[in-house]
Amino acid sequence: LIINGAVSYPFAKGALNSALEQKACTYFEANGDTVRTSNVIKGYDVDQEIANHQWADTILMQFPINWMTVPWAFKKYMDDVYTAGMDGRLCAGDGRTSEAPKANYGMGGALTGKNYMLSVTLNAPAEAFDDPSEPFFEGLSLDALLAPVHFNAKFFGLKALPTFAAFDVMKNPDIDSDFERFEAHLHSVFIKPEAG
Repeated sequence: LIINGAVSYPFAKGALNSALEQKACTYFEANGDTVRTSNVIKGYDVDQEIANHQWADTILMQFPINWMTVPWAFKKYMDDVYTAGMDGRLCAGDGRTSEAPKANYGMGGALTGKNYMLSVTLNAPAEAFDDPSEPFFEGLSLDALLAPVHFNAKFFGLKALPTFAAFDVMKNPDIDSDFERFEAHLHSVFIKPEAG
């Protein structure tokens, strides 16, 4: 399942996220996988999206980082789909029981055995992360910035795959290199070992 969480803004129309979505779709189909896609800005059926999550073995979330998080339309998608899925289809509550109300918060996910991968685009350069001398993130990693998205996925029992990022896409873009790195990333994460 590939979820495109991009929103069109006057300064960014979402073309790069759509191109990455298409490249992922082409990659998976070329490797014999069946792919379903959702584009949140175009609308969605909540029950179908829950069914898509239940069906998928891997969920790829493709989105631009906007104000240090997901765009508003993707957050709305999460609010709509994930809240409805708390009826047992995506999780059975928050994992706690009346016998142990203080233990196992966040461990009630129904999507165990499935993976997810974040693929993001952002204006910040790669050098802004993982460097304590950089004053804004002060040494934080990109995945630390994306912690709320990772915790949402973990809440449903999903296991993280390595994150992909296209950095500095507005002030210093190198889109051809981003596409090459993305294809290499998909290959390294999803390569199927030879039988033998």
